[in-house]
Amino acid sequence: MNTAPTKARVIVLAGPSGAGKSRLGHRLGLPVLRLDDFYHPVDHPELPRITSGANAGMVDWDHPGTWDHDAAMAAIRSLCATGSADVPVYDISTSSITGHRRLDLGDHTAFVAEGIFAPEVVAACRDEGVLLAAYCIAPSRARTFWRRLTRDLRERRKPPLVLVRRGWALMQDQPRVVAHAVGRGCRRATGDQAFHELRDLLAHDAVAH
Repeated sequence: MNTAPTKARVIVLAGPSGAGKSRLGHRLGLPVLRLDDFYHPVDHPELPRITSGANAGMVDWDHPGTWDHDAAMAAIRSLCATGSADVPVYDISTSSITGHRRLDLGDHTAFVAEGIFAPEVVAACRDEGVLLAAYCIAPSRARTFWRRLTRDLRERRKPPLVLVRRGWALMQDQPRVVAHAVGRGCRRATGDQAFHELRDLLAHDAVAH
């Protein structure tokens, strides 16, 4: 375990796309590191592709091989050690990195890291002594499907037919996604449950400091 002093610790929020992870992060009033910004661009070599079903041939954006784990962990380490990090800005509609931004924690001693690949950073964060908590936000499959579809249509992330097909596939896959996150060390909860528990944890942590 890393015993070096840290400026901040991280709350990892996992769960299926559309579960409300971003909403919860902002509701807590903490800086949010969007782990989905660490997707590889569409021209990255050897992106994994869907091999069967209606979406066969498309890039499998739900496969961890489409995501830059090392860059995401570097950003988490920088935020924990120094309180700031340079992070990419990713445009989902074009599957490309459009720029970079500076994320600063200010006086906060905790921040949220959220995204569909969030379970993949839990073990490293725990081993390095920077993990404050890890949750998997898991509403019902129907509610998640509707939230995801309305968000993606509003933001024009992909053509509507692609969004509906992908959303249906993700709805069927949600139990596996949740089980994977729990297996990686995340506590399953609704957004409201996690909010109240994390609010209490943050209050206790502030007193401890």
